[in-house]
Amino acid sequence: MLLAKAAVSLQCMKLTLHHINLSTDKVGEMDRFYRDVLGLQREDQGLPALEKGQGYAGDVAFVTDGAIQHHIAERDVLAGFKTGEIVNAVARGHIAYRTDDLDAFKAHLEAAGVPYSDWGHKAVAGWKQIFFYDPDGNVIEVHEVAEG
Repeated sequence: MLLAKAAVSLQCMKLTLHHINLSTDKVGEMDRFYRDVLGLQREDQGLPALEKGQGYAGDVAFVTDGAIQHHIAERDVLAGFKTGEIVNAVARGHIAYRTDDLDAFKAHLEAAGVPYSDWGHKAVAGWKQIFFYDPDGNVIEVHEVAEG
């Protein structure tokens, strides 16, 4: 019943696939692979400004198929400890969605009984981010681009 009520609240906010994050110890090699083998292009537009001094300082390469970004991020199994957050978004990677109302989405998760880590602006300047787990332990990000 709780999940049914929570699903109804999703209708009032926009949620779209934004990027897939791959965590790796081989950022350069993975970047070349995705560009050379899969034909993805280096992403030069709409890139997030990384907040390297707030817990995650790894290298990140950005590639795209023209619609969806791939963030190829240096693995950091200690990023959760460094940021003080339970969910570590760069230990195994994650899938990310963009919303136009993060507060409403957080309320939706709370109504569904899904715990999340609120990273705020710790990783990306201008983005408010939360991370949570699906039932199999995969990390999901939902973020909103902050105004201003």
